[in-house]
Amino acid sequence: MSENMFVLDSHCDTPSQIVRLRNLSVDNPYAHVDFPKMEKGHIDASFFALYTPGAMEPDSATRYAMEMLSGVYDTLEEASGIAALARTPEEARNNKRNGLISIFIGMENGLPIQDSLSLLRQFHRMGVSYMTLTHNTDNQICDSAAEAERWHGLSPFGRKVVDEMNRLGMIIDLAHASDETFYDCIRCSKAPVVSTHSCCRALAGHRRNMSDEMLKALAINGGVIQINFYPLFLSNDFGRILDESGLEPLADAAEAEFISDPSNPEKYMKWVEMQIKLGSLQRPSYKRVVDHIDHAVSVAGIDHVGIGSDFDGINVTPEGLEDISKMGVVFDEMRSRGYSEEEIAKVAGGNFLRVMSEIQSAASIS
Repeated sequence: MSENMFVLDSHCDTPSQIVRLRNLSVDNPYAHVDFPKMEKGHIDASFFALYTPGAMEPDSATRYAMEMLSGVYDTLEEASGIAALARTPEEARNNKRNGLISIFIGMENGLPIQDSLSLLRQFHRMGVSYMTLTHNTDNQICDSAAEAERWHGLSPFGRKVVDEMNRLGMIIDLAHASDETFYDCIRCSKAPVVSTHSCCRALAGHRRNMSDEMLKALAINGGVIQINFYPLFLSNDFGRILDESGLEPLADAAEAEFISDPSNPEKYMKWVEMQIKLGSLQRPSYKRVVDHIDHAVSVAGIDHVGIGSDFDGINVTPEGLEDISKMGVVFDEMRSRGYSEEEIAKVAGGNFLRVMSEIQSAASIS
């Protein structure tokens, strides 16, 4: 991999795995992300997302987000010679020069800020650089792609959140937003917006993916789409295979049991068994990820596309891209399709870092 290329994965759900007693300094079986895998994959930076389920009560969501955030800080303290926190692109590039992996922090779902801009500001002070406004439920900020029934876009409070995130230089992530929420944010935000882990609806019709019209609007806004690795978002065929297998609800149930009691070996083995069964399904190849990159580039332009794997938050991965150590196959495939090294470097991380710099530079606080 080129020394001039900065590789950034804009969305990993690893903090919830840290809470489940995963030690990131060792190579964990059945894990998508840990420091040995990141080093093997030549990953320069990753956003660790603090994911809270929409079914949580607000106070519980705030506490859980704080617990995950504390876990990230504890992990970085224990691995101080391997990885370090980054809040800005400059800090991340400096970490790379010093031989360190950068960990940025995101928050997936705005539920933990409750109805409080003060809590939003506090999470930002503690290092949260982006917030995915919602997840799979409509919340106090906006409607989600999964429901899209409560507000028909942003709520009145959600408009205040967008304004405050602009003021703070905090990245607005629309990965789980409904189409109406997306266009509301495009209209309301004074800074570029992003989708940290989505794919192209033209290639896979899932509601979480972005239409060509949305991709064009995102490019005009100056933002970036980060392509997700989840096979369900990559391929309509896999959606049918997954439905016919009946494995997804079983896998979700096994994961929920494991989360509730992470030190229980029986629950762990049941979760592992489900990972093996899901991995045995006919999955799309990693080349399908590059198909989505190709399409997004053709619609939005080479300056508006990146990588957001969703590792540690997905039950199954593409064939040949089973964890973050294998990230290089994406860039090798891009080379085989005629992308220049400069273009690959933009998709690998350069575009997201540029957009992040623009958002932070436009902030009205020092």
